Amino acid sequence: MSISTPNYQQLAEQIKQWGIELGFSEVGITDIDLSKHEKQLKRWLDAGYHGSMDYMAAHGMKRARPDELVPGTQRVISVKMNYLPPDAQFAKNLKQTEKAYISRYALGRDYHKLMRNRLKKLGQKIAEHVEDLGFRPFVDSAPVLERQLAEKAGLGWQGKHSLIINKEAGSWFFLGEVFVDIPLPVDQPNTFEGCGKCVACITLCPTGAIVEPYVVDARKCISYLTIEHQGPIPIEYRSLMGNRVYGCDDCQLVCPWNRYGQITDEQDFHPRTQLKNKDLVELFQWDEATFLKHTEGSPIRRIGHQRWLRNLAVGLGNATFSPAIISTLQARLADADELVAEHIQWALTQQYNKQPKQLRKTARLIRIVEKGLPRDA
Repeated sequence: MSISTPNYQQLAEQIKQWGIELGFSEVGITDIDLSKHEKQLKRWLDAGYHGSMDYMAAHGMKRARPDELVPGTQRVISVKMNYLPPDAQFAKNLKQTEKAYISRYALGRDYHKLMRNRLKKLGQKIAEHVEDLGFRPFVDSAPVLERQLAEKAGLGWQGKHSLIINKEAGSWFFLGEVFVDIPLPVDQPNTFEGCGKCVACITLCPTGAIVEPYVVDARKCISYLTIEHQGPIPIEYRSLMGNRVYGCDDCQLVCPWNRYGQITDEQDFHPRTQLKNKDLVELFQWDEATFLKHTEGSPIRRIGHQRWLRNLAVGLGNATFSPAIISTLQARLADADELVAEHIQWALTQQYNKQPKQLRKTARLIRIVEKGLPRDA
């Protein structure tokens, strides 16, 4: 193929093949006209549904205008990469209240760097065939309406939980993009809408975060509360979180299309032994050095040790009554910062209230006696 006069139709076909070779499960190409989504984006921001994620509003409508983000952009190459690990054990983990439930995407390596490197390689491959190609890869790293682009590129439709669903793969996949400044032929937008009358994701969301079809109020979403939110978790949502300590998969778990979910071939997305099926008590006992060691290369590390403890404290409060949980919470209380201490106190109250009646009386008596003892007793 000549560099000076590329055959764009042939190049588009090659791009898709290169994408598959790089580990992406599907590749689509779209133009950059997202104007029909601007009204909905503004409505979502005006309603405050982005919560404390100020970066969502910081760029205004640039999120829906790729050529303002990267001047000269003519096309967007949209890709998806499966992440569902084998032996995901969703139901088992959620039923075992003493175990920590971590969103399945976060049990392995952080996808951001892995996908960005692959997308960069894809761009470099294209550049070998196009003189002076301008390209930029993105993976959750810029104001991009990635789901709307994926839908327009034919990769699936936006489900009522707002995630992209593919009729042959469900929704267990990551999205990424390469912005390019060449007029590649575009794929047909997705026109299949598979949700129909189903509202399972809306009905079964633990906190009612899906406030209407296709609209999520992040302020109520467990994924937002455990990952993005930096302050205290609102009391009204704590008991609803159960043992979900990092993210939430419920809206995907109940989606009928995820019966077609495809197991990932990417070994880096397979669960790490130090995170999978672990007791809340064990994880809560990690000091910061241990936390950093066991979350190296993991998306979990970005929330930091204190928010990790905050989330785990809520999980411990929601767990079945256990003297071991109470003693574990009490052991960390003395050295906890204000944020963690507040959640430990809440968790202890939940645990005390779950004690068998006689144990509650004994514990209350002990607390009364301890309050009356001299400080050096």
